[in-house]
Amino acid sequence: MSNDDIDDALFKALSHRTRRRMLDALKSGPRTTGMLCDSMPEIDRCTVMQHLKVLEEAGLVVVERRGRERWNHLDALPIHAIHERWIGPYAAYAAHMLSRLKRQTEAGSPTQAKAET
Repeated sequence: MSNDDIDDALFKALSHRTRRRMLDALKSGPRTTGMLCDSMPEIDRCTVMQHLKVLEEAGLVVVERRGRERWNHLDALPIHAIHERWIGPYAAYAAHMLSRLKRQTEAGSPTQAKAET
């Protein structure tokens, strides 16, 4: 699977609010599928399982079977990879631009001086 395919699966998994709610629930620790179903009474078990499958295929959920129970664990590494590739560089660029704007404003940039005259 190429990096683009992995990114597509990851963004698809994160695109649905129910799946994001599931990930939020898993942040505090592993949950059984039954526990996730109980926390989302507005959707049926089959739908919960379908959402979990999408999260698992994207590498965001790791499943551990203990007897009849299916424990779902959050794997945050794919989200960290998104941060490293997409958010980090853009945040650094935005911080640089804000810093530059602050310096220009404090120094009385030529654009500001023209606007005052």
